[in-house]
Amino acid sequence: MIGITLLVFTITRFVPGGPIDRMLQQAAEGNKGKSTSSGNSKGGLSEEQLEELEESYGLDKTTLVAYGQWLGVLPREIDISKGEFDIQSDETIGGSVDGKSTAQLILKGDGRLVHAKREGGTIRSVIFPDTGKALPAQDWEIRYETQAERQLRYARRNPGAVERPSYNDRVVIYQSRFSGILQGDLGRSMVYGDPVSEMILARMPVAVYFGLLTAFITYSVCLPLGILKALKHRTFLDSASSVLIFLGYSIPGFALGAILLVHLGARANLFPLFGLTSANFGEMGPWVQVKDLAHHTVLPLTCYMIGGFAMLTMLVKNNLMDNLAADYVRTAVAKGTSFRGAVFGHAFRNSMIPVATSLGGLVTIFVGGSMLIERVFDIQGFGLLQFQSVVERDVPVIMGTLTIAAFLTLIGNVISDLSVALVDPRIKFQ
Repeated sequence: MIGITLLVFTITRFVPGGPIDRMLQQAAEGNKGKSTSSGNSKGGLSEEQLEELEESYGLDKTTLVAYGQWLGVLPREIDISKGEFDIQSDETIGGSVDGKSTAQLILKGDGRLVHAKREGGTIRSVIFPDTGKALPAQDWEIRYETQAERQLRYARRNPGAVERPSYNDRVVIYQSRFSGILQGDLGRSMVYGDPVSEMILARMPVAVYFGLLTAFITYSVCLPLGILKALKHRTFLDSASSVLIFLGYSIPGFALGAILLVHLGARANLFPLFGLTSANFGEMGPWVQVKDLAHHTVLPLTCYMIGGFAMLTMLVKNNLMDNLAADYVRTAVAKGTSFRGAVFGHAFRNSMIPVATSLGGLVTIFVGGSMLIERVFDIQGFGLLQFQSVVERDVPVIMGTLTIAAFLTLIGNVISDLSVALVDPRIKFQ
């Protein structure tokens, strides 16, 4: 999990089209034909706004620190308030406080005015001018940024810049909070602003619906068909079924979906063209709703299953044929066991050992689906959510969907190992 998430997290920080690039593009489009003030920089955003964007998405931190914050093992900085010192003189900014150089700022957490006093290069105290009380250390943390540090940050944000603006020293006051994956916080979508966890939960019913149907139909067809093909090896039934299942295996699901939509949907008008339910689904009765859902399900479900028959069917057939040719089966038949008893009493269980390795993959039905099939049929499933997040560079959604999918895949691997241990008679739990 650490390897998967860290790798993708690192990639998302360096690929073009990140959150700041998106904000700059939107600001530039909004400012077309408008004159921008001298305080604005790229795309009509000021340096202060760019810094806020960096801090919102953790881009002002190193990759490992930002990853630790996303993971929830390092604290995030929230309610950040900033105030500049006048480094040209000892005059105070916003009033005189004991004759020392001060910075005046408003705390975002509670909206109160505070003054930060500086002596030399050190912040000596942060006080509330209305009460004279110092800032509670347990609630707020303080960071001092020099002119050189701010210029380095500007250079990192603008790698091609030749000139750097002049800055004053600055005090940054903030609160810390652990909020990441370990705390159940997947963040918010950069595009829609909704919590990522809610977006994922809203798509899971569609993934579970198609996942359960696909798994049930696939195993119900492939297991008997594989056994029948093994018993009828090299007959017309075996050859004809092999042609059909490999023909389906060779057709991409999304390509078949486009063909079905054109011929059975648009031309023949037998099935709906998009969606999983009709527009007036909520006004229908229970039985009519079931019929409407089934009517919308036929085409996408066909595309989901079309390529899944070949592998499982041939896996069952080939393993059963190998076990039927094994010595222990011939010995059982020689001792008087019927052929039917040898097949289902001896060979079948051993033939299911490789099949058991795929049972753990059923866990991923919670986040299953095909982004291309759902794109063709305009089904708001988990696959389409992943596709849209990648196209829109929505990093929190990318990381959230990836994390859940990877976690379920790893859990599925463990379940597969346990399933093999239960099926394989050579393995005993002690």
